[in-house]
Amino acid sequence: MKRFFTIAALFAVTFTSFSQSLGYQDLGLLFSQDDNNGTARFTAMSGAFGALGGDISSININPAGLSVFNTSLLSGSLNSRNSDINANYYGNALTTQNNFINLSQVGAVLVFDSAYKSDWTKFAMGFNYRITKDFNNNFLATGNSGITTFNEFPLDNNDTKFNYNIADEQRFDNRYTGELSEFSVGFSSVHQNKLHVGLGLNFYDLNFSQQSDLTELNSDVNGNELDAFLYQENFSTGTGFSANLGFIYKANQNFRFGLSYQTPTWFTEIIEETNIVDNDGFFGDTEIVVSNDNAVYRNTDFGGFPSQSFIYRLKTPSKLTASGALVFGKMGLFSFDYTNKNYKNIRLSGADFSPENQDFQDNYKNTHNFNIGTEWRFDRLSLRGGYKFEQSPDIAALESDDLQGYSVGGGYNFGNFKVDFAYSDSNRTAAYNFYSGFGVDAANLTLDNRVFTATISLSL
Repeated sequence: MKRFFTIAALFAVTFTSFSQSLGYQDLGLLFSQDDNNGTARFTAMSGAFGALGGDISSININPAGLSVFNTSLLSGSLNSRNSDINANYYGNALTTQNNFINLSQVGAVLVFDSAYKSDWTKFAMGFNYRITKDFNNNFLATGNSGITTFNEFPLDNNDTKFNYNIADEQRFDNRYTGELSEFSVGFSSVHQNKLHVGLGLNFYDLNFSQQSDLTELNSDVNGNELDAFLYQENFSTGTGFSANLGFIYKANQNFRFGLSYQTPTWFTEIIEETNIVDNDGFFGDTEIVVSNDNAVYRNTDFGGFPSQSFIYRLKTPSKLTASGALVFGKMGLFSFDYTNKNYKNIRLSGADFSPENQDFQDNYKNTHNFNIGTEWRFDRLSLRGGYKFEQSPDIAALESDDLQGYSVGGGYNFGNFKVDFAYSDSNRTAAYNFYSGFGVDAANLTLDNRVFTATISLSL
């Protein structure tokens, strides 16, 4: 059964022939996802801020929340991410650990009281930079499928060529780098201190790369050995734009609800540079050595280091978020967000992407995701917690492929400045097929992401 996967938006299964790297439909999914990075308060409550506002990170969900602020504010956040990726390939399990530190968010809100007598009593502007998706990660898989794909030595001049058809081992080392960053500008106002409305404009900068090394160790019936090394790389850059709008309505002192819509993100130009081109029959930089010959085959000795550039466009899915919150004065609150996102609507253009776009229609689905958060205040001290659930977009996904995570945190208000901390942990399973088209099983991955976030906020 075909399994699709996402890794906190990091990885995707490959369907591209001759390639262990990501195909275009995989990249379309990868660039359509969101890590929900934000302030420590936002992260500690698992991002359940659609009906709350009052936090700069809420601009990414519902820009109406900007006018919940009473004073202008500046905030900045650092996060430290630890990822464990366990790859099980034909019974051999190997865990890769990664650690990364990012300036994940910087933003400001400016609040203005109305200078005129009007039911619109307050106006707010917000500016926020965040890392929408951190691609940095790597994993290593080793094992033996029993299937060989490099059977001959290209420099073998014998009439009867050696046949290295006994598989000894395969190794796959995969590395991702880069990020998708977002700069948002939001505007919000409040009517009669009950109805908050807002509009946001979002600008994206995409930088992504993948480098993968496939090593295949084979032998023949006489014990002669063949070692093959295939290197592939892909570098993608681009820019995009989206908009979001929404409202928050305070039904009474204790209950409020909100609704927001974010348009698709339109990447008008994604530039790809890759070495996955046919070079002497191999798709990528290839080196092959054998134990019974001193010669070394390198396709770069014959065809150089060929690469190709390609420009295409991408439209990601829109999303709709419905939110509700119970507020108990200054004591505490509960908040809930539900988000609907239809991955069938991903579209690639700029060339003939009919197979990829049909794959989105046939194998992706409309996802239902939710976030729950709570906060309780004890004088100047606040304690927080949250839970999130994100469905896998693949119609054939396992239950364990759905992302589940929890978060906890706290903060202290010193008056004109605040310090907040958050810890979140999320996990899911996934699969990566680095031998697409050869009847080899995918490597089964178990992923655990732990993020520690710290935020400092200053009143202006």
